[in-house]
Amino acid sequence: MRDRGIYLLPNLFTTGALFAGFYAVVQAMNGRFEHAAVAIFIAMVLDGLDGRVARMTHTQSAFGAEYDSLSDMVSFGVAPALVIYVFALQSLGKIGWIAAFVYCAGAALRLARFNTQLETVTDKRFFQGMPSPSAAALIAGFVWVMVEYGVEGRDVRWLAAAIALFGGLTMVSNFRYYSGKEINLRKSVPFFVILLVVLAFVLISTSPPEVLFGIFLLYGLSGYGEAVMRFLRKRKLAKTSPALNRDNEPM
Repeated sequence: MRDRGIYLLPNLFTTGALFAGFYAVVQAMNGRFEHAAVAIFIAMVLDGLDGRVARMTHTQSAFGAEYDSLSDMVSFGVAPALVIYVFALQSLGKIGWIAAFVYCAGAALRLARFNTQLETVTDKRFFQGMPSPSAAALIAGFVWVMVEYGVEGRDVRWLAAAIALFGGLTMVSNFRYYSGKEINLRKSVPFFVILLVVLAFVLISTSPPEVLFGIFLLYGLSGYGEAVMRFLRKRKLAKTSPALNRDNEPM
């Protein structure tokens, strides 16, 4: 039986993301934390492209799906955990590596849950738990901001531990996060959408560390906000339902 070939184009993007994650670890070990943070963001961009390229070129494969998942574990699980550990958490001793491990384990569990629920998810508009690339971007953005302002890692070690724990636990939570999967890049859009994209690029280019960290921090909190809104809506509905039932009772 002849071996089936491997699609090159989408797997090139996946390999690039894997290399960026590995490069982030190497740069963190050498104390170049800004380079490490940027590499994680590059891995995030490449990871977002490989799946779309595979779907647009009809080159999806089981190999590509497995390869992408393993690449994600390195780039968005191991790499961010090691970067923030070397930058700030190692000064906390045992607490530091536990916080880093919680993040790493959260990424592994998040990816495993995502892979096993691919066929059962009905609402594609939302992810269950914070996506691992977004959690990695939160970690990378935090490190990048601290480096940008000349803040030593040991001076913000407790904040770094809190962010690592927040990212790890939020990835395995049941909070819903907007996926953006219904966005179709091949459809026409109004002019103001293009204008917003241009303004977004301008905003990010003015101060990348602060803007990117702010964006992913707000995204990380959005799941909690959405859960609170759903809870309040259910309470309001529960209060109005008995009143409606009483009004409909026969005299």
